[in-house]
Amino acid sequence: MTQKVRFNDMEVQLPDFQIKKIGPIALLVIGAILVLTSFYTVEANENAVVLRLGKYSHTTMPGLHFKIPLIDTIHSVKVDYQYKMEFGFRTIKSGVRTQYSGKSYKNESWMLTGDLKIAEVHWVVQYKVKDAFAYLFNVKNVENTIKDVSESTMRLMVGDRSFSEALQAERRNIGEGARKLMQAKLDEYNTGISIEMVQLQSVVPPEPVADSFNEVNRAKQDQETMINNARQEYNKQIYKVEGDAERIINESDGYAIERVNEAKGNAALFESVLVEYKKSPQITRDRLYIEAMEEVLSKIPNKIIVDSDLENLLPLLNLNKEGGK
Repeated sequence: MTQKVRFNDMEVQLPDFQIKKIGPIALLVIGAILVLTSFYTVEANENAVVLRLGKYSHTTMPGLHFKIPLIDTIHSVKVDYQYKMEFGFRTIKSGVRTQYSGKSYKNESWMLTGDLKIAEVHWVVQYKVKDAFAYLFNVKNVENTIKDVSESTMRLMVGDRSFSEALQAERRNIGEGARKLMQAKLDEYNTGISIEMVQLQSVVPPEPVADSFNEVNRAKQDQETMINNARQEYNKQIYKVEGDAERIINESDGYAIERVNEAKGNAALFESVLVEYKKSPQITRDRLYIEAMEEVLSKIPNKIIVDSDLENLLPLLNLNKEGGK
């Protein structure tokens, strides 16, 4: 049977539905939909927050779980995933040749150091979600909160140090100190975030003063080079003088020992001669005289030995001979 319905000048025929035939099919379809929507899957690196009529019920771990259709709402959060935020720069494409954005981010990267210099600081924050419910519902925008906390913390850490310390010596301490301070602040806000690492990528002077800064560094390096060369030459001369002084002292000590030993030898010789002299004085005197004359006369060339009792000696000498005496 059909029913006729008139709309203005049109007449439409409506079919006559038989509720008794449609009822079982509709119940079967609704039942199937309810069954299919009663289960949900949580991935291996996720946690799921279950809201029952808009109120927090519980958090489920990875696996297959049951929920009440049309009453429970599921919000999945990646908890075993390393999130990353970049400050002062942005990575467009990572890989063998990483591409970075050419846009300037000086509003977040320019900072005042403890010695009132401006440094351009680039750093990376890596974090994980440790509490899915707190991450979703305790703070309205967690990412913006992390960004603001990171910037304020890094400005505090860099502001407590001089430019040279932030550039070299204190880089690791700045990163570790910023991580601890950020974690404490985010825990205070109950954001459900775990800060894994804060790493300084670079600390450089701002681009407008980079050339002047590099000139100053080059001048300091030249100064250090000249100082090192001067110290090297100084040490070279000092070591040479000290070596010469030590050599002269050693030679003096050796000469002193030689003279002492020689004197002791002469004294021992004299004592031995004295012993012999006491035994035979005349013979010893004659021997000493002969030895002394032998030593003296052996050094005189063209010598003539004349007996004191000899007369008329001069006519026999050839005094005109060249070199004769």
